[in-house]
Amino acid sequence: MALIDKPDRARQLARAIASDLTLYHEKEIVEGIEQDTLFDVMKDHIEEGRALFKSRVTPEIYGLNLYDRAIVDVMIKSKGHVKSRIW
Repeated sequence: MALIDKPDRARQLARAIASDLTLYHEKEIVEGIEQDTLFDVMKDHIEEGRALFKSRVTPEIYGLNLYDRAIVDVMIKSKGHVKSRIW
């Protein structure tokens, strides 16, 4: 399988991974935001997704931080309604 070398395609992959994390770990994400422990609670899941993303894209594309942006845009921004002292 060829590595993804187009930013738009890589962005889609990153957002799909982040979306899956959001879908399958909703309860942990909400509790993590409420208790300001999100990155502790989700660390292993986020790193597993990061490894998947890294394995599918070229090093140049990986260096664009598309995965981290997708985590913020998809997993965190979608939970803006959750009460938290972090916002």
